[in-house]
Amino acid sequence: MKTAIVTDSTAYIPKELRESLNIHMIPLSVILGGESYREEIDITAGEFYEEVTNQDKLPTTSQPPVGEFVELFEKLSRDYDAVISVHLSSGISGTYQGAVQAGEMVDGIKVYPYDSEISCMIQGFYALEGAKLAREGKGAEEIVRLLDEMKETVQAYFMVDDLAHLQRGGRLSQAQAIIGSLLQVKPLLHFVDKVIVPFEKIRTRKKALKRVEGLLEDAVKDGGSYQASIIHANREEEAIEWMKELAEKYPNVEFNVSYFGPVIGTHLGEGSMGMGWAKRLAE
Repeated sequence: MKTAIVTDSTAYIPKELRESLNIHMIPLSVILGGESYREEIDITAGEFYEEVTNQDKLPTTSQPPVGEFVELFEKLSRDYDAVISVHLSSGISGTYQGAVQAGEMVDGIKVYPYDSEISCMIQGFYALEGAKLAREGKGAEEIVRLLDEMKETVQAYFMVDDLAHLQRGGRLSQAQAIIGSLLQVKPLLHFVDKVIVPFEKIRTRKKALKRVEGLLEDAVKDGGSYQASIIHANREEEAIEWMKELAEKYPNVEFNVSYFGPVIGTHLGEGSMGMGWAKRLAE
């Protein structure tokens, strides 16, 4: 069985890496200044953060039309028997459900929609691992089983500078946003049951990042092989410096730096920073 791997743009996997592993991408869109832009195609993260400062209104986002999924799946059906379609958490977007609907509409290929229950490069881990397994000739059902196995080890925490973005976008309750603003805290957030919820309230950015490092340390102390991604919203230098510090302390973890692109950045706001990790699948 030949299996294709699809993900959406919120995985923020670099184009060169997607192409080298033959990962297909469906873009979400950001609506900025009355114009709609497909992220990773029409607008880069850098362009987004530069442009958003010139806007009076906050941007909005939209999921891919079901028809785009149908078109891609039909195209893949010419060369593949199955497709695993990995998407951002169904608790914050209807993108996964779009893949489900499209899968039911397409003949000639078995579609396995996969809810990463998270987003950004941590979502990307599933697509990357899936692509490597597909190259090894593993079947779709075995790949899904192995991704579920990896999911048991996935953790991610992120800090936002301003809770207003999450509250306005409906990704965090108004009460939680007000509490955070009144206390002037840097709340750590994470995904629980597919939605974003507070993890801890911490007073400063420095302490928040230190707390995330402590959580990483606890997770990787078994000495296993891990991958981790430091994710930033227009704070690349800070992210690179943090990665260098962590790489020296945790030799069993392979780090990379990624970013909150336009769609996720719309909801988190500039200055956000986070890290996620997963244990590598046994060779």
